[in-house]
Amino acid sequence: MRMSGAPAPAAPASPAARPTDAERVRSVLAAAHSLTVVTDGLRSEVRHLDGTDPMGRLHLHPAEPGGDAEDRPAIRLEFTDVAPTPVRDRVRARVTVVGRLLTPYTDEAAASTCVEFGQAVLETPDGFAYVGLEELDAARPDPLAPYEAGMLTHLLDAHADLVTLLLRLVHPLPAGAVLRALPAAMDRYGITLRLEERRGHRDVRLPFPSPLDDVDQSGAQIQALFSAARRRSHRNTLPA
Repeated sequence: MRMSGAPAPAAPASPAARPTDAERVRSVLAAAHSLTVVTDGLRSEVRHLDGTDPMGRLHLHPAEPGGDAEDRPAIRLEFTDVAPTPVRDRVRARVTVVGRLLTPYTDEAAASTCVEFGQAVLETPDGFAYVGLEELDAARPDPLAPYEAGMLTHLLDAHADLVTLLLRLVHPLPAGAVLRALPAAMDRYGITLRLEERRGHRDVRLPFPSPLDDVDQSGAQIQALFSAARRRSHRNTLPA
């Protein structure tokens, strides 16, 4: 697969702005620390990727029409995207890449393994999405993906009061008492808070003033959200 300072003066992002399915898949792969490879009926756990692109081990090819696909062993790559903060239901997404081997697979091989790509499947609480090779090849991973876990845990551990402050930007207000508000995700479009109530939870996206193009722009955009929250005043069910 080909992998391809101050906020940019772009128009404000819509509250609904979010990564495409293909971008979400690429971001999960970019941030992965482990994956499961299933082939020939065997499951292999590949751990400690240490920020290296797992797709560097695999070269994905488009399926050739009329090929003897049944003669090629099937391969399945499984990735799990887990929230770095202690929210309820920490699994945010699962990504499965399926195809057929063109060359033998071994997790110790120095050379990449060639795979005839079938499809990538993105599973989220919203359902399933199916991504083709052309979409996947054209998409870029989110610039925050490799840094998101550290940024969210630092925000929660060192600045929990600022997380609560962000509740001022939540509209409409939660119907019930919020027991906890935790940062559940961050991407180039904004921060997602998970509001945990006694009988459930819901996620709220707080958009940045403009989408990020680089991780270096994140500090100014996050501070812009805090400033906007300080300018607002409403009664929260958590102190802010």
